[in-house]
Amino acid sequence: MSTFEKIIEVIFHLDKYLGLLIEKFGVGVLIILFLVIFAETGLVITPFLPGDSLLFAAGTIAAQGNLQIMVLFLILSLAAILGDSVNYRIGKSLGTKVFRENSKYFRKEYLIKTERFYEKYGPKTIILARFIPIIRTFAPFIAGIGRMNYLKFIIYNIIGGVSWVTIFLFGGYFFGNLPWVKENFELVLITIIFYSFIPIIWEIMKHNWKKRRNNGESS
Repeated sequence: MSTFEKIIEVIFHLDKYLGLLIEKFGVGVLIILFLVIFAETGLVITPFLPGDSLLFAAGTIAAQGNLQIMVLFLILSLAAILGDSVNYRIGKSLGTKVFRENSKYFRKEYLIKTERFYEKYGPKTIILARFIPIIRTFAPFIAGIGRMNYLKFIIYNIIGGVSWVTIFLFGGYFFGNLPWVKENFELVLITIIFYSFIPIIWEIMKHNWKKRRNNGESS
């Protein structure tokens, strides 16, 4: 495996290599963690970076005494909040440039519909998206395109970001070093990713139930 391939391997599976990085960089790994969480939430081109599993792994290692849990909590919460804020700004600045009257695929009417959607469902979307891989990377970007009220966005951005970091970071801190979890760590990470999709599945089911009920009442 070449040096470049090794770097890509580490980036894609940072949660697995976190212990080795701490041995090499010490507390300097906090900078790496900040940048990864910031990029995973703040840049639409990096949704492939680890999020939930990385937070859980960081919490697990903090419980072993290698990192300070409260320092981690503050740094990663800040990274998550700033990431979404930057993503929102990028979406807002691009929205009016991309969506034009004469555009074939990015019509201005689509932008208007997006604005209405975020006016109605924005707060719930911003919070729920935090717990859904890939979608959390695009939600603030779309919120910016839809020109969601920024004060409302930042409030729910903070609530969602802090809740996300708290659940997965402290989940790893309190449960990551249990014998069964340590022996089946990869399975635990896959399970975490799977459960991250439950909120959107639940929302889709609720939407379908509501749609069927409305159709039944109208017929």
